[in-house]
Amino acid sequence: MPKDAPRRWDRRMQQRLAHGEAAALGELYDRFASLVHGLAHRVLGDTSAADRITREVFGHVWENPDAYDPRQGPLRSWIATLAHQRAVHRLRQTESAALARGGEGTEEDLERKVRRASAAARADYIVTAMPTPLRAALELAYFQRRDYRQTAADLGVTEDEARRRLRLGLQLLSTANDTGPPPAAAHPHDTPSGPGATL
Repeated sequence: MPKDAPRRWDRRMQQRLAHGEAAALGELYDRFASLVHGLAHRVLGDTSAADRITREVFGHVWENPDAYDPRQGPLRSWIATLAHQRAVHRLRQTESAALARGGEGTEEDLERKVRRASAAARADYIVTAMPTPLRAALELAYFQRRDYRQTAADLGVTEDEARRRLRLGLQLLSTANDTGPPPAAAHPHDTPSGPGATL
């Protein structure tokens, strides 16, 4: 597939939505609903709340397709950012209301909870958005406890390549605690810096 094929799909999808094509919304929902729901659920820990966020995100996309700028990154990343921002906002609202009603904890506790939930959602997104070679290397090294030599052997690559994939994957994951939206996926031969490294 040509390198710019996904971006062409993004631009075409935006055009179809701008023309009010309901089938385009259905196609977009089929492709990204599980991503949106998963991010929202990771932040909120509640299925019905994640359902609401999912409806809100796709409603926003349907009503505001021109808000997406293909020059700023993939459509997937824009949609993930919408989900992340809305879920974090909802969590902060919910927790603030609980504090106002006399719930346990302080404002500092609330902010820590919000930061933890936000970082966990970002980390999930980063891992799922990674190119398969990076994700496979991380899964072998950190979930199956392989060292880089075993990872290289399992993947059929050189030890230098295994180290490079692990380093890049970890660099991407290290952004999970940043305050912004989740970063866009990197190509396995890219570095996670420069334009497009974040949404």
